[in-house]
Amino acid sequence: MKVRIKWVENAMFLGISGSGHSVIMDGPPESGGENLGLRPMEMLLTGMGGCTAFDVKMILDKARQNVTDCVAEIEAERADAVPAVFTKIHVHFIITGKGLSDKAVARAVSLSAEKYCSASIMLSKSVDISHDYEIINIDD
Repeated sequence: MKVRIKWVENAMFLGISGSGHSVIMDGPPESGGENLGLRPMEMLLTGMGGCTAFDVKMILDKARQNVTDCVAEIEAERADAVPAVFTKIHVHFIITGKGLSDKAVARAVSLSAEKYCSASIMLSKSVDISHDYEIINIDD
């Protein structure tokens, strides 16, 4: 896997993935940026969230759960000193669907956290990561 990060101007950088996709990262005005893109640490958290949400959705699909929406809301705390690393991350899943099984959702969240999500498993080596979920069952 490769990515290329190219400075654009001021505190703005363009991230270009090996698969050909691009994303803008930018800093706040007080750091010389124009606030036109995600901060790099937001990008890291977003990547982890995308990884675990993808896993949970795929596991639920394989379990034949009728998922109509899958949201991962993530909150993180950072150290006060430099480097301002993440110290705690909490992932709250909101799974919506028809006839969803609590057991299947709990299993999907657990499997992602402990076996499949490379990003969260890697971060968990130095960050306290917790997970919970809520299920919203909708009628036909």
